[in-house]
Amino acid sequence: MQDSHALAEKAAQVLAMNDRDGLYTVPGANLYPHQWLWDSCFIAIGLRHIDVERAKTEIMSLLRGQWSNGMMPNIIFNDDKHYATDRNAWRSWLSPYSPDHVVTSGITQPPMLAEAVVRIGEQLHATERREWYKSVLPALQAYHEWLYNDRDPHDEGLVLQIHPWEVGMDNTPAWMSYLHEHQLPGWIRFLVKTHLVGIVNFFRRDAKSVPLDERFDTVEILALFDIQRRLRRKAYDSSKIFNRSLFLIEDIAYNSIFIRANTQLKQIAEAINVPLPDSLLDRMKQSEEALNKLWDPETSQYYSRDFISHKLLKETSVATLLPLYAGCITQERAEELVKLIENDQMYGPAYPLPSVATSSRHFNPMRYWQGPTWMNINWMVIDGLRRYGFNDHASALTDLSLELVEKSGCAEYFDPITGEPLGTDNFSWTAALAIDLLHHTKK
Repeated sequence: MQDSHALAEKAAQVLAMNDRDGLYTVPGANLYPHQWLWDSCFIAIGLRHIDVERAKTEIMSLLRGQWSNGMMPNIIFNDDKHYATDRNAWRSWLSPYSPDHVVTSGITQPPMLAEAVVRIGEQLHATERREWYKSVLPALQAYHEWLYNDRDPHDEGLVLQIHPWEVGMDNTPAWMSYLHEHQLPGWIRFLVKTHLVGIVNFFRRDAKSVPLDERFDTVEILALFDIQRRLRRKAYDSSKIFNRSLFLIEDIAYNSIFIRANTQLKQIAEAINVPLPDSLLDRMKQSEEALNKLWDPETSQYYSRDFISHKLLKETSVATLLPLYAGCITQERAEELVKLIENDQMYGPAYPLPSVATSSRHFNPMRYWQGPTWMNINWMVIDGLRRYGFNDHASALTDLSLELVEKSGCAEYFDPITGEPLGTDNFSWTAALAIDLLHHTKK
């Protein structure tokens, strides 16, 4: 890397460009005009190095969308009249738990909130840190309790997800394979049979910003919108959704992130001497133990699991590495995961980490979460590698991640073979996490 200062400046410019009235940061100016949950968490982690008060505002802006039952929605919609269609597609007001003052989605996203809160706290003096933690702990605790109460109905320790958008890795193979195993709605099958699917592409917003071969398959995205409408018809009421749903999956990435978030939540509570309920602490411990149920000894990998059948969904993806980030697996299993990173036929091509193993039948180096390298995944795996003592691996992955940004800018994602930029440009979490990695290299 030639000039870390220049790279940090360029990344900071991206965040400034995507700032909206000093309240929140959009992921990308053209394609993503709203506020997203885990995006803002990653963004705040980078912003803390530039302006810690602005980073705090990013998080507080997320909390304005929290539902009264504790749920944190994955999207808070821009209230501009131009986005009325987006707001009407979700109609969060159908749920009695949704906030009155903003319109949100009706599903959640990976719980990175506690991580962002702790990272911001690291930049504050002790007194300020305690005040910061006090201001956010009630909302954080409510969110984690909602996840257990609403998404772990059998008290098994693993929380389930009802839509791929909740996982953030939207078209990851395990979910898409699961989708294709079920019968597609009749209207979608009609479009496929009559070769009318292509017409839909003319109405896709993402097609105006990004080549379609870098995005979702059209049939798949239609199916996901259909599932979203089914959730809306049930007013996002889990008791109704669980009775009949295509998607009830205990996702390995989501649960790994949740376990790490539990650790951070305990750290926050301990710092301000606020005891968490024993019932919550017991469930946190149960989650760490339950992650073992997602391990497959035959392939030495972790997989997501069908909630109903408890069958592992054996489609490998980069999510298999995120138990490193969770921090609750044994050193022996961590070593097995590191072998996947070292293998260029798995997750070790020229610019790791590909979102799908290069040897997978699903691998496509250009298509969204089916091959490209993403900065947020690299950041989480780097964090996990460090905590397990794989410092050389963490440093190498850090260097390659920053090399990608230097070579191709703050792209949304990158070709893991060539390093070429993919998706929309000037992507906020790429910029923010590059800033954070650059600060770590200075230590």
